[in-house]
Amino acid sequence: MNAPLTRIDWSAAGAAELADAVALRRAIHAEPEIGNDCPKTSAKLKAALAGLPLEIHDSTSTTGFVAILRGGRAGASGSNMRTVLLRGDMDALPMTEETGLDFASTIPGAMHACGHDAHSAMLAGAARALCARKDQLPGTVVFMFQPGEEGHHGARHMIEDGLLDIARPEAAFALHISPNAPAGVFVGREGPLLASTDTLHATIRGKGGHAAMPHDAIDPVPVACEIVGSLQSYVARRVPVADPAVLTITQIHAGSSHNIIPDDVTLMGTLRTLSEHTRESARAAFGEIARGIAAAHGCTADVSIDAGYPVTFCDPRATAMMRDVASTLSGERGWSQMPAPMMGGEDFSYVLRDIPGAMAFVGMAAAGSDPRTNPPLHNTRMTIDEDVMATGIAMHCTLAERFLERGFD
Repeated sequence: MNAPLTRIDWSAAGAAELADAVALRRAIHAEPEIGNDCPKTSAKLKAALAGLPLEIHDSTSTTGFVAILRGGRAGASGSNMRTVLLRGDMDALPMTEETGLDFASTIPGAMHACGHDAHSAMLAGAARALCARKDQLPGTVVFMFQPGEEGHHGARHMIEDGLLDIARPEAAFALHISPNAPAGVFVGREGPLLASTDTLHATIRGKGGHAAMPHDAIDPVPVACEIVGSLQSYVARRVPVADPAVLTITQIHAGSSHNIIPDDVTLMGTLRTLSEHTRESARAAFGEIARGIAAAHGCTADVSIDAGYPVTFCDPRATAMMRDVASTLSGERGWSQMPAPMMGGEDFSYVLRDIPGAMAFVGMAAAGSDPRTNPPLHNTRMTIDEDVMATGIAMHCTLAERFLERGFD
């Protein structure tokens, strides 16, 4: 039987890794890459992990990879060994940076405005800290470095590549920075944390003609407008307030001149829900409303839906573990309970759909700033307090240790 695990000071370990993590974060920040093809970022991360006792397995459909650490405290048979996954994303956004930082993006039209540079750098720091204590870990840690989080389904591609089956995790955790939460405070909730994300398309087809003689045409423009209004009525009157949906039409395209009735109008928008039941109901309603109103006015409607991310659902046991660790690392105010889900999306949801786990936001409001008014995520002026990355590293390490030692008990 193994002796009790010697308690490790993960806060000190995180602080020791901070300088290297900041340097790595800044190197990634200066050369942002978008989508599932992030070769320079992947190479920087692998260089930071070089020489560590890790098994590296590359994704075949992305530039992501997993690094597997097999701990040294296995029992004689190894039958009770657990496996935990820690995830960090690495892709940037198609935005032009306006922070004025010394290490600002050198790539026109690309910026790390969502903190993925910090996510992956913190995970690399955690990998280094855990590898240094490999012999004290009673199980396996899978470090998932993934591209393509910003709408490119990177996590799903890596799962389909079989990377989570090499050492199948029994729990999964992820952190996401927030410039709008106080430094060092972790924010989360059990159950739905973030919404599903579907993209809606509809083309309303009528018959074009002269704008001065609409009776000789079948004008699709007022039909499209009626559809937009009816979709809002659907959400307000048919979707339960306790299981909400957001359905927003963001684009309407039609016509070529002020005096021509177009043949067709295209609509595009987004659907966000917090349950699969409401998601499926709202998808069906979108098609029914568009086709039904179009038919009532002599038009037709071609409807399609691009399936986005599932709901990001946090397991209550995993959330409780994150809350407990946050209090250990940052004191009694280290955890802030999120009162309601956010309607943004996250492709860590693909991992949590298969593996129980949780995600939390870690506050990184810059010293002296007001978290409530800081430039938010996806803003060209978004910045973070890099010192908090030490706490993020410690959170990753402590979660891994606790789950490997006792699971969700």
